[in-house]
Amino acid sequence: MSSLREAHRRGFEMEETEEYDYNVLKEVGKASYDALNYGRGLVKEGAKLIDIAEGVESYLKGKGFELAFPVNVSINENAAHYTSPFGDMSTVPNGAVVKLDVGARKGTYLGDCATTIDLSGRYAKLVEAAEKALENAISMVKAGRKVNEIGREMEKMAKSYGFEPIRNLGGHGVERHDLHAGVFIPNFDNGDTTELEEGQVIAIEPFMTNGSGYVGDGETIEIFQKTGFPSIRAGGTREIAAFIDGHYLTFPFASRWIQKELKLESDFGIRKALTELAYADALESFPVLVEKKKGIVAQAEKEMIVEKDSCTVVTI
Repeated sequence: MSSLREAHRRGFEMEETEEYDYNVLKEVGKASYDALNYGRGLVKEGAKLIDIAEGVESYLKGKGFELAFPVNVSINENAAHYTSPFGDMSTVPNGAVVKLDVGARKGTYLGDCATTIDLSGRYAKLVEAAEKALENAISMVKAGRKVNEIGREMEKMAKSYGFEPIRNLGGHGVERHDLHAGVFIPNFDNGDTTELEEGQVIAIEPFMTNGSGYVGDGETIEIFQKTGFPSIRAGGTREIAAFIDGHYLTFPFASRWIQKELKLESDFGIRKALTELAYADALESFPVLVEKKKGIVAQAEKEMIVEKDSCTVVTI
């Protein structure tokens, strides 16, 4: 085991035995929100998607933070999980609806927030529906609140604007070292009567669409996360696995990060290794999520601490 990996793990183990520090969480939340606003200024017609993603990632690192996950820049019917491959030449199309999803990390404390930029103005109501749904949902958050009640309000808001909530996406609990943990907060009334608990950290994440209300897996996969310890014989794959373990541990990462760090001209070996590791159940992959009828998708997201009678939003 490398000394770097040992140091990381010792640090995380020590952190996780300490009392939860909500001040650190608020610091991470503010950094995430500031980076999101910085990224908004980079989203322009013709801008390279990789420049937006890496610009925001560099901004956070320049402020002394790591990344909770690769910056997502998802266009039109792509709801989430698009981050650029190494050398990506894709640009923001004219009149695009762009979802920007950003999270800072400090140790094991994780931030998560998102916004939608409508470059044409034609989808202002769709964006407004997502933002209003988030605002109303936040106003309902308190200890004892049932998650399906929050979902019911977000669905009601979507319908009032003439849109559909995306039913197979939603908000989530946020725990140290785990961005999607515990509670699931639906975008509609799914009948789940799980109650929020005081002190719990959650992210509410309405997705609205003029399409079917469901997403499916696209062909593009650029985000991965370590989930196990593989028994791999191939030398190249073992080396990539060790690199992932030493640099990203169990946090999500982008394939371009590996290629950039290793200064490789081709991603063939990386792709091969990632495929083998995923097949061995050592990695989870996150395909781009695409609206099933190619409907336009808007997203809004904030992270908060559940309190007895309300909540404190940290991504502000």
